[in-house]
Amino acid sequence: MGDMDPHIFAVAEEAYKQMARDEKNQSIIVSGESGAGKTVSAKYAMRYFATVGGSASETNIEEKVLASSPIMEAIGNAKTTRNDNSSRFGKYIQIGFDKRYHIIGANMRTYLLEKSRVVFQADDERNYHIFYQLCAAASLPEFKELALSNAEDFFYTSQGGDTSIEGVDDAQDFEKTRQAFTLLGVRESHQISIFKIIASILHLGSVAIQAERDGDSCSISPQDEHLSNFCQLLGVEHSQMEHWLCHRKLVTTSETYVKTMSLQQVVNARNALAKHIYAQLFGWIVDHVNKALHTSLKQHSFIGVLDIYGFETFEVNSFEQFCINYANEKLQQQFNLHVFKLEQEEYMKEQIPWTLIDFSDNQPCIDLIEAKLGILDLLDEECKVPKGTDQNWAQKLYDRHTGSQHFQKPRMSNTAFIVVHFADKVEYLSDGFLEKNRDTVYEEQINILKASKFPLVADLFQDDKDPVPATATPGKGSSSKINIRSARPPIKVSNKEHKKTVGHQFRTSLHLLMETLNATTPHYVRCIKPNDEKLPFHFDPRRAVQQLRACGVLETIRISAAGYPSRWAYHDFFNRYRVLVKKRELANTDKKAVCKSVLENLIKDPDKIQFGRTKIFFRAGQVAYLEKLRADTFRAATIVIQKTVRGWLQRLKYRRLKGAALTLQRYWRGYLARRLAEHLRRTKAALVLQKQFRMQRALRAYQRARRAAVVIQAFTRAMFVRRRYRQVLLEHKATILQKYVRGWMARRRVRRLQGAAIVIQCAFRRLKAKSELKALKIEARSAEHLKRLNVGMENKVVQLQRRIDDQNKELKTLSEQLSTSSSAHAVEVERLKKELARSQQSREDTGPGLQEEVDSLRTQLRRAHSERRVLEDAHSREKDELRKRVADLEQENALLKDEKEQLNNQILSQAKDEFAQNSVKENLLMRKELEEERSRYQNLVKEYSRLEQRYDNLQDEMTIVKQAPGHRRNPSNQSSLESDSNYPSISTSEIGDTEDALQQVEDVGLEKAAMDMTVFLKLQKRVRELEQERKRLQAQLEKKDLQDSRRVQAEQPQTVIDLGPDADLAYNSLKRQELESENKKLKNDLNELRKAVAAQAAQSSPGHGSHDGYGLLLSQLRLASEELEVRKEEVLLLRTQIVSAEQRRLAGPSTEPNINARTSWPNSEKHVDQEDAIEAYHGVCQTNRLLEAQLQAQSLEHEEEVDGLKAQMEALREEMDRQQQTFCQTLLLSPEAQVDFGVQQEISRLTNDNLDLKELVEKLEKNERKLKKQLKIHMKKVQDLEAAQALAQSERRRQELTRQVTVQRKEKDFQGMLEYHKEDEALLIRNLVTDLKPQTLSGTVPCLPAYILYMCIRHADYTNDDLKVHSLLTSTINGIKKVLKKHNDDFEMTSFWLSNTCRLLHCLKQYSGDEGFMTQNTVKQNEHCLKNFDLTEYRQVLSDLSIQIYQQLIKIAEGVLQPMIVSAMLENESIQGLSGLKPTGYRKRSSSTASGDGAYCLEAITHQMNVFHTVMWDQGLDPEIILQVFKQLFYVINAVTLNNLLLRKDVCSWSTGMQLRYNISQLEEWLRGRNLHQSGAAQTLEPLIQAAQLLQLKKKTPEDAEAICSLCTSLSTQQIVKILNLYTPLNEFEERVTVAFIRTIQAQLQERNDPQQLLLDSKHMFPVLFPFNPSSLTMDSIHIPACLNLEFLNEV
Repeated sequence: MGDMDPHIFAVAEEAYKQMARDEKNQSIIVSGESGAGKTVSAKYAMRYFATVGGSASETNIEEKVLASSPIMEAIGNAKTTRNDNSSRFGKYIQIGFDKRYHIIGANMRTYLLEKSRVVFQADDERNYHIFYQLCAAASLPEFKELALSNAEDFFYTSQGGDTSIEGVDDAQDFEKTRQAFTLLGVRESHQISIFKIIASILHLGSVAIQAERDGDSCSISPQDEHLSNFCQLLGVEHSQMEHWLCHRKLVTTSETYVKTMSLQQVVNARNALAKHIYAQLFGWIVDHVNKALHTSLKQHSFIGVLDIYGFETFEVNSFEQFCINYANEKLQQQFNLHVFKLEQEEYMKEQIPWTLIDFSDNQPCIDLIEAKLGILDLLDEECKVPKGTDQNWAQKLYDRHTGSQHFQKPRMSNTAFIVVHFADKVEYLSDGFLEKNRDTVYEEQINILKASKFPLVADLFQDDKDPVPATATPGKGSSSKINIRSARPPIKVSNKEHKKTVGHQFRTSLHLLMETLNATTPHYVRCIKPNDEKLPFHFDPRRAVQQLRACGVLETIRISAAGYPSRWAYHDFFNRYRVLVKKRELANTDKKAVCKSVLENLIKDPDKIQFGRTKIFFRAGQVAYLEKLRADTFRAATIVIQKTVRGWLQRLKYRRLKGAALTLQRYWRGYLARRLAEHLRRTKAALVLQKQFRMQRALRAYQRARRAAVVIQAFTRAMFVRRRYRQVLLEHKATILQKYVRGWMARRRVRRLQGAAIVIQCAFRRLKAKSELKALKIEARSAEHLKRLNVGMENKVVQLQRRIDDQNKELKTLSEQLSTSSSAHAVEVERLKKELARSQQSREDTGPGLQEEVDSLRTQLRRAHSERRVLEDAHSREKDELRKRVADLEQENALLKDEKEQLNNQILSQAKDEFAQNSVKENLLMRKELEEERSRYQNLVKEYSRLEQRYDNLQDEMTIVKQAPGHRRNPSNQSSLESDSNYPSISTSEIGDTEDALQQVEDVGLEKAAMDMTVFLKLQKRVRELEQERKRLQAQLEKKDLQDSRRVQAEQPQTVIDLGPDADLAYNSLKRQELESENKKLKNDLNELRKAVAAQAAQSSPGHGSHDGYGLLLSQLRLASEELEVRKEEVLLLRTQIVSAEQRRLAGPSTEPNINARTSWPNSEKHVDQEDAIEAYHGVCQTNRLLEAQLQAQSLEHEEEVDGLKAQMEALREEMDRQQQTFCQTLLLSPEAQVDFGVQQEISRLTNDNLDLKELVEKLEKNERKLKKQLKIHMKKVQDLEAAQALAQSERRRQELTRQVTVQRKEKDFQGMLEYHKEDEALLIRNLVTDLKPQTLSGTVPCLPAYILYMCIRHADYTNDDLKVHSLLTSTINGIKKVLKKHNDDFEMTSFWLSNTCRLLHCLKQYSGDEGFMTQNTVKQNEHCLKNFDLTEYRQVLSDLSIQIYQQLIKIAEGVLQPMIVSAMLENESIQGLSGLKPTGYRKRSSSTASGDGAYCLEAITHQMNVFHTVMWDQGLDPEIILQVFKQLFYVINAVTLNNLLLRKDVCSWSTGMQLRYNISQLEEWLRGRNLHQSGAAQTLEPLIQAAQLLQLKKKTPEDAEAICSLCTSLSTQQIVKILNLYTPLNEFEERVTVAFIRTIQAQLQERNDPQQLLLDSKHMFPVLFPFNPSSLTMDSIHIPACLNLEFLNEV
């Protein structure tokens, strides 16, 4: 090789031979300046390895290795001033080989993509090739949606000037790129998605940004075509992207600010986003290329090809050129270390005579860059400074490194610096270094991209991906990115913090590259650039000599001329060249002496070799000479062996031929004698046969004639008899037919006449109905009709309101009576106790009064009992009527059933088979439609989880809208559950969302909003209700505060004085007077308000909205008048009580005479003491204060009512203004549009009124039920009071009390309910859901949290607390979602909550009270049913949640099994002995890991599925769900295995089919062992079974083709043909499948309607079913362990 011209194939051949000979990994380092030909040299080296390391014809893996080059050149190469195809990134490709040194896979690592080229190009330069290729192919039909044109029309591709390269066709190169994508297995859909992302970058660069006048903000036109195309191509929200391109979010510890950006900041943010998108896409493509080149087979060795950017210097050098030149410095150091330092140190260590050769060492320059406080360290330190700038960093460089010999400062610049590299001096401009090193992208823009509706775009920007391309370790050939996902949810921080800089990442990856190169044997390819003008056939000698001096080639030549490039250890030399040693020398045990003697005999020139301490050193060419001698020795020995063996074979062949000739002669003579004897025997036998045959022929002829005569006679006689019978039968049938035909004709005539009459009647009635319908339509369109409908609705509302007022009035009367009686009873009891000590007579006088009170209470109780009996009688009558009606309906239903059965029997007897077939088909169609509907529904549930990110973005945007124009914080006391909840609840976030929704509807327009008017009306009604509720609560709070303050001011430290009957009388009279005056005042205020409203209504325009608003206001005024009537009734009641009290006072005798005659009461003639008068005066004062407080409270209530009416007037005025605006808009429309718009508005108004009325009716019914329950409670209290009074009277009659009796409470059984306080709900959710670990409940009842939650729900149902039920269920569902979001990769946790959610769903069904779910309940379980609430809607919500958890469980299980499937099913040798039956040219595939850790066997899959089954079974998951889980997992195994089989040529063989059959049988045996064979999992493996059988069947004759077509029913035509094309024979005795046979298969399968998709969809998910599975446990038998810390729960 040394005598030939240098060639890249020679270097590649040397590396390949050394790998095979030394069994060491090799590396080829291609270096040189930019444009010297490094990329082409690396491409030719890989082509050589693909040809030498492959079979005679290139196999699939070699084609993939070569196909990676066009893709990487398209996305990573660009035109520069020095090179038309310059690599703007570095790559290191490891090509893996097996033990036979055939290529089995490859892996690529990339370094420092030049992202700035995406947004900026210098003069006479271009962007990456893929942009221009895509623009050149924009006219293709499949690229119409990209909205592309020429490259000159886009900003990102037109900055460099000329967009074309001489001699390059971008359209043709684009076609090659697409072919390479297809060869590497990238689906067509993914290719289109890649091209969409690239086109979106071009559109993003052309977005027009307009600066505002203030200079601190800017905007983008909503009609910007490029922005619309960008959002459409990426599937993101247009409004959000438009907003966040011009704004940024600042997050502090307590507040969030949204800040506008200037024009330059917006342009920088846009460019950063474009660079980030392209970098993420570049990383994704590299990952996909590595996956296509990856193999799980064991790798024996590899050859690495390093194609990295060359030394660069431009007019303006920035951060990219600095990193590129830094990498070249490291490579030059590695070259020096290998060629100079290590070589000469080796000579010195082995004590070889050697003269040291001087060379230039670039270690000081590398220390300047990467040492402590070097350029990169200072750059990272400046990036961490909050306000660091490029100028400050440059000044630090000047201060630190001015004294270094490799660092210089330019004279005319303070922002540039010069680094003296090994090749040349380079001046770098520091502007932009910090920003490129930080690589900052705003988080809000990334969040919008995460919420894209396209999966590929969303996957590019997920949080679990490392945005920095990490490099793999040398021994582990992993992909170029390592995705690490923390088990804990990451804390969202600014993307400027806690992120490694680009320089730090590049330095780390470069060190790993150096470690890889140092661990291999390097081979160097130095590319010399002939000239700088890019001219062909032009050589600049000065430029070439400069490059040779810079890269150290001259010193290398000197070392090569004076050195010893080849060396062998004595032991290795003896083992390899032992054949050259003579036999007598082998007896010597000193191998070193033997080697010296052999070499002295073979190589006569002593200068050609040198003997070191442990090695032998050879000049160039001497090892090749020794190899030639070794080969000649082997050749001579081979000739001797061949000569001996060939002579022995010829002698053996001669003896065999001689013995065969003698045997043939003997057998031939015997054959002739036997043939003669046979001829004589045949002659004699022929004569005997002729005699017997002639006799038999004559006998048979006679018998045949006799039988024929007998048969003819029999048939003739039978014919005459049948003819006579048929004539009689025909006459009888004719008579019957005539009878039936005449009857049918008569009936048909009658039916025809009847049908004609019915048709005439229908026509007449239809005509009459049309006229009536027309009149009704005209009447319905009139406004009077609508007014009448509204009047009826208002009357109904008023009637319902009156009913509520009456019921409230009755309740208030009963409560007042009860409180009056109880207070009177208490006062009387105290008074009787005091007077008992003084006088027995006074007790007898007061006794009848108490008895009267008791009698009155008893009469009221009897009246209540009588009313109850009346209600019970009415209920019983209605119940009897309903039962009677049900009995009649059941009887009628029974008759209809009998008729139906008769008709069914007749129909079945006539067409039983046809009906059965139709019913079976209909059942199958219905079942299929049900499965499709269930699948669509579950896909929607899955889509909901994907849209949560978009919901978060909308939440941020709404928060920003709410905070405008200023900034405010979110309320700290707002619950986090409200924001996470998906169900309606009264919260500020819901009010804000509703207001935003209304604003969006108004912005869009009424015409579009009419499509979903019902939702709009519900939202509007909800907003009104919430606003009114807020105002009412605020008013109540203010009222309560005012009352408390006044009560504190009114209270004084005085003793409570017992007022006599006179004081009571005065109190009642004063109260009556105050109430009368208050009523008069209220009447006056209401009259004034009514006049003001009427005047205002008269002034306003007479529109439809004003009439409605005025009517609503009048209705509320009428309600206020009714409230006044209620007040009148209360005054009358007080007056009656005062009169009765006065009569009782006058009837009773006087107690004590008055001593002081000067002091007297004005309303009494009796005299009292002065002390009594003073006490009475204080009592009157206190009474006056109380009355004043009540008067003030009533005045406040009146003011609140007035404020409420004013607020309603304002709302009506706003509604009137809005309707006026709508009316003005309507006038601008055409007459037809006006009519449609008016009808639409009227329909929406009526719908809104109907919704309000429905909701009001529901509220009234609910209040009625509550009032009835309260009435029952009050009745019970009255009964208890009567019993207490009777007990008190019996105790008072006793003379003495002997002893104190203690009443003990009777212990009751646990009723299966758990009580908790409202404030303990958060603690319950935290202990039972959020912080609960499945291991805590390992020894308890399965699904224990579900049972505990149901018992809490049951107690809330028992207490009729709907808010508590709603809050508990909402908190539970949100808690489960948070736990699953936190543990999104934990199979055990996901299975645990799936089982608990299903069990809670089953409990809600089992104890719902529905008879369909109570068929298996016991009597005790029926007692635990819910009594008051129907939780059907929450059952649906829990069902949706179960579907989401099931999908997450399947995703986790698939992620665990995915890496095992291919290795275990296709590559592992499950059957021993098949290792030698590999296809011809088959190379064992392996990953780039040397240790083979990625290999799995079938036992690993079964073990993992055992773990899954054990976890689900132990946690109490329903068996039906477990069956569906394993059906889905077996489908994934089938899809992944079959897809790999269809894409890999090396596994399509007979031995693979045998292994597949064995593995599938093992899986089926596992299913039967776990009793899972009924799940249908085995049926999902049917395509894989047929593929395995296809590999083992014969494939030659047409019969074989028919057998294949009949057998492979589950495989499509494309899959069958693909397997046959990829089939590889086992050995030379077997043939490949012919083209004619494949065409025969295709012809026979033409009638199939197979899908066009070749590969199975591994992401397909079967719809899941949750069958009802009731529990046999009762709630009272469940024990709560102490480990749950639920001591605050009380068992009821």
